[in-house]
Amino acid sequence: MKVLVTGATGFVGACLTRRLLKLGHEVHLFVRTESNRWRLAGLLGDVVQHAVDLRDPQAVSGAVAAIKAQGIFHLATYGGFSFQRDAGTIFAANLGGTMNLVGACQKVGFDFFVNTGSSSEYGIKSLPMKESDLLEPLGDYAVSKAAATLYCRSEALRKDQPMVTLRVFSPYGPWDDPKRLIPYVMSSLLRQTAPVLSSPCAVRDYLYIGDAIDAYLAVTGATIVPGAIYNVGSGRQSDVGTVVAKIAAQIGSQAVPVWGARELAHSEPAAWVADVTALQSQVSWRPAVALDDGLQKTIDWMQGNLAYYHN
Repeated sequence: MKVLVTGATGFVGACLTRRLLKLGHEVHLFVRTESNRWRLAGLLGDVVQHAVDLRDPQAVSGAVAAIKAQGIFHLATYGGFSFQRDAGTIFAANLGGTMNLVGACQKVGFDFFVNTGSSSEYGIKSLPMKESDLLEPLGDYAVSKAAATLYCRSEALRKDQPMVTLRVFSPYGPWDDPKRLIPYVMSSLLRQTAPVLSSPCAVRDYLYIGDAIDAYLAVTGATIVPGAIYNVGSGRQSDVGTVVAKIAAQIGSQAVPVWGARELAHSEPAAWVADVTALQSQVSWRPAVALDDGLQKTIDWMQGNLAYYHN
């Protein structure tokens, strides 16, 4: 099958690209000229790259028409890091870019379109987040992602098209971003250096990347409900202190984390966990890798790829 992946230089996009190639698909990538391709090491000869900025509707339309992909995986995003703060760029990339891509793909036709949402669309909740919850996004990134999700849903329902959105919670694993908690802690402890952290009380729903990629593939193999939105998470909440302790124990490091040395970027909620009932019941997907096992898999990989991670 011929597939198009946006955001392939990012963590989830790169891992999805690797899996798609293993499955024998013809994989096309939209990549901005300035993107860092380190996660695509060893793959560049096996994929077809297109220098396309999703904010450019003419470039998007031309490339989509030339490729004629049967399946689209849209993972490109901007604003997920604290240094990406410009509101205009965030909305142009996340909402405008999604609109440009959807419009171009609709002209050509497709078998499926999988949009990538975010758990941040929900805002602060006190219970496991469900797809039916009121969206209360906080900040430009969260608002732009919610808008893009609702746009995809609207287009799918109005035009009866096979488009779904996956709201991915906190994936981790090989090829994760060095700035994220788990790879930062692992790379520090593998070097016997104490990680400098904020609060051990922050909570997240951590999902091993292999399970996340399984979810992307599962929705394409199922009967696609136009406009469907699914949470992709483990369904279990873990606090940062516990995760860091697990990593330290598995590595056997004697370095002691320094807590409270960094300020929290924002106030942390008491709950942050996905209700994954919909995806499990409608698509027959469920996470297969327990946190302890996923952390160990990641440590094993990082031991051979530590050069990618500079603290």
